[in-house]
Amino acid sequence: MSRKIALWLLWVGFIAYLLLFAPPLHLEETLTLLKNIFTLNWADVNPVLLCLFSLVGICLFIYSGVLFFDGRMQWIPFYPFAIASIASGTLGLIPYLALREDNQQFSGHKDAFLKLLDSRFFGIALSLSTVGLFAYAILGDWVGFWQQFLGDRFINGMSLAFCLFCLLFPTVLGDDMARRHWNNPQVFWAVSLVPLFGPLVYLCLRPPIPENVAQQRPASFGSSRVR
Repeated sequence: MSRKIALWLLWVGFIAYLLLFAPPLHLEETLTLLKNIFTLNWADVNPVLLCLFSLVGICLFIYSGVLFFDGRMQWIPFYPFAIASIASGTLGLIPYLALREDNQQFSGHKDAFLKLLDSRFFGIALSLSTVGLFAYAILGDWVGFWQQFLGDRFINGMSLAFCLFCLLFPTVLGDDMARRHWNNPQVFWAVSLVPLFGPLVYLCLRPPIPENVAQQRPASFGSSRVR
């Protein structure tokens, strides 16, 4: 219960920050940035901003690799929140994290979509994409990015959303490890304490979820520590 309350308070607090305390929104500049990104006119986009925007998408894929399995066994599915997260980032994700119950089981067969999310190819592809994005961001204008972070609501909010994505992953990691019969405290803390790259390595190395198995397991170290 304390985990749920903390997540709802975080959600409300983030909304309040964006509305009341974040830098002003420069709508025309934001729309121009988004247009350049989606039309692949990347020559006019600061590589740091393009990297940050893409990393938010990478984070959504990381959570998808865990929560579409989790949502199969919940009273509420994950996919509506996944769709909401595409437009709103963590504002669409946090309500699912707050509404879901601890779940350490998976039953039924994996369709083609779940098999893709469960594959090591999925984790490796995300990892290579992330490394490429960071390499590209090195060429960017970091001073300009910092100035926009301090003066533009969209850049400021997107940066904080990325940080929240990294911060909240341990809240679902323990249950995913239990579904895979991989109850290893060292792995849990190594993944939890290394932002972004910890979850990416986890997706590359984790064992697959067994099909057609419904296991009832006691609460694991992960779910008990992150509440």
